[in-house]
Amino acid sequence: MVKRLKDDEVTTLTFHFRNDLEAVQVLGVADRNLRVIQQNTPARVVPRGSSVRITGPVHEVALVQQLLGLLVKQAQAGDELSEDDIERFYHQERSREVETDVPPDEEHGAPESPKPSGHAFDGLVIDGGLIKIRPRTEGQANYVRCMKENAITFCAGPAGTGKTYLAVAMAVNNLSRGTVQRIILTRPAVEAGESLGYLPGTFQDKVDPYFRPLYDALYDMLGVEKTRRLIDREVIEIAPLAYMRGRTLNKSYIILDEAQNTTANQMKMFLTRMGPLSRMVITGDPSQVDLGTRETSGLAHALYVLSQIQGIAFVNLGKGDIVRHSLVQQIVEAYEQAESKGSKSEK
Repeated sequence: MVKRLKDDEVTTLTFHFRNDLEAVQVLGVADRNLRVIQQNTPARVVPRGSSVRITGPVHEVALVQQLLGLLVKQAQAGDELSEDDIERFYHQERSREVETDVPPDEEHGAPESPKPSGHAFDGLVIDGGLIKIRPRTEGQANYVRCMKENAITFCAGPAGTGKTYLAVAMAVNNLSRGTVQRIILTRPAVEAGESLGYLPGTFQDKVDPYFRPLYDALYDMLGVEKTRRLIDREVIEIAPLAYMRGRTLNKSYIILDEAQNTTANQMKMFLTRMGPLSRMVITGDPSQVDLGTRETSGLAHALYVLSQIQGIAFVNLGKGDIVRHSLVQQIVEAYEQAESKGSKSEK
């Protein structure tokens, strides 16, 4: 019978890797990843060949054990491990204030079914052409599930949460499986502090830089040459939102990016373009609206108007879902705090 320990009691556990190579993959070259783990936990984590000895409060030992189990799964799947993955894991766990009352499994080391915490989500890997993409946070996992299960998915969240990238991955996956015949990527051509009129070239030359995140995602998943061929054949279409007016989009995967900069009328126009066998994903960051002060964001309006319709999913990603450099999460938090202080001082 296993004795239950309180969170403040000290315990020791040895986590075993399959071999030395797996230990190096997880702990990093010259123990780079291990040092990040040690910086984020009061537990003592000591490498010993193809194992790691963990000593400390039971909850902290369980967290290290859980993290190592998830990193092993990531390594076995061929994913690149980074220090940011570890930082993100601990940020999510600390913010959730997890309470663990079950002690680690002394005999086996790694848990058999670790709770998803931003590193491994079985069955949610997206085959995105040249690469496989897996959600890295619980919020992203929910987002992927919603895109798989619903005809229309709205996703709101701050920069760096993977809103657009995961949507493009799902579009590429559906195109490769033949469930859709086209990918249509659009966004409103709203100026974010810059003037399009002063940019050189044709209108297309002027708007192309605004679509660069979409091009970058496609290049990652399909390669530059294949992406260009598919664009030339109009299998992939990238165009401003105004070009969608009057069309019916059949058997297409349609992504509206930067939706916070649509008006309510533009959003209605876009949503009613949807034809048979099509899917839509609408993404945006409600904190970065570049519309005039008198305009209501179409994204916010749609979240209110359409919330009761079955078949439409609404996903909200937060700071904990940011998967860029770990500093991005801290930058978003700092700006939010500054804005909160500013709004209070104005009252």
